[in-house]
Amino acid sequence: MIPSELLLSAYASGWFPMAVDGGEIRWFSPDPRGIIPLDTFHTPRRLARVVRKGGFRIEIDRAFESVMRACAEAERDPGDPGSWISDEIVRSYCALHERGVAHSVEAWKGDRLVGGLYGVSLGGAFFGESMFHRETDASKVTLVALVERLRSRGYLLLDTQWVTEHLEQFGAIEISRSRYLHLLDASLRRDCTFTDRRRTGGV
Repeated sequence: MIPSELLLSAYASGWFPMAVDGGEIRWFSPDPRGIIPLDTFHTPRRLARVVRKGGFRIEIDRAFESVMRACAEAERDPGDPGSWISDEIVRSYCALHERGVAHSVEAWKGDRLVGGLYGVSLGGAFFGESMFHRETDASKVTLVALVERLRSRGYLLLDTQWVTEHLEQFGAIEISRSRYLHLLDASLRRDCTFTDRRRTGGV
């Protein structure tokens, strides 16, 4: 398992881990870096209608490990048994979750977890790690909920690591590593809280 203090120090320095080549942990700090500017986040019109209808119930930290394992399954390519979210990664982030640093935003229908995302919160920065869906729009709705929470609680940075075509529809952009580190430094100076309780279960 990756020591929690090492993980936190890495994030604060602009690095994050991924499991590669059968589980080996490697560290990454992309240049350019992907972010979603919170002040220009875009909710597509159709998705806004889905959010307004309220078909999904949003929960925070109700099933963190389940979200991680669902993300790991979603990350696997057909015919490839591997995922960058290895068992070691799961254990490491669950330890951060127990410390009140890693969080999940979840979409539920009844007692079914149908979508979600997870990431790490430090100061005024949220480092998005992965997302999954089992029903159409479920992960997108959790992203909208995440941004609303970050905005309302004074966060400055939503890190996406890289920019994908999927994230571009929400306003994701690439910035240089030097600009990212400057933004990260400013974000870490903020005193933001993702939940009102330190441990799991609070919203």
